[in-house]
Amino acid sequence: MKRIIVGVDGSKLSQRALEWAIAEARLRGARLHLITAWDYPPVTAGMEGTLDVSEIESGAKRLQATVLERCPHDEVEVTTEVAHGGAARILIDASTNADLVVVGSRGHGGFAGLLLGSVSNQVVHHAACSVVVVRGPVR
Repeated sequence: MKRIIVGVDGSKLSQRALEWAIAEARLRGARLHLITAWDYPPVTAGMEGTLDVSEIESGAKRLQATVLERCPHDEVEVTTEVAHGGAARILIDASTNADLVVVGSRGHGGFAGLLLGSVSNQVVHHAACSVVVVRGPVR
């Protein structure tokens, strides 16, 4: 195993996914690539003001740096990427150059009662490599 990709969105489960991916990369001597996706927020007709895209992207970069800072990752080569677009599509596309994709079972948004979030569900079904879905504690 040479390259592990992990999706990070700042949620508690993406933090757990990152911790799991770091441990796996350390165990396998693999490189770890963090991906944080951002997209334009939905806009409703009649909303005032302008959207500063640079603020969204820089916020995603700060979020990613903060999450990585919380996880000791010595002895693991880590690269990062902040990409514009839907998280599922970006992770699926990245899976073509990976041996493993790691995601949390739930991220931000959606319905809390679902076992899999929409992103993890799409990645499981469409990735070009193996996928690990890291779950949280049973409620």
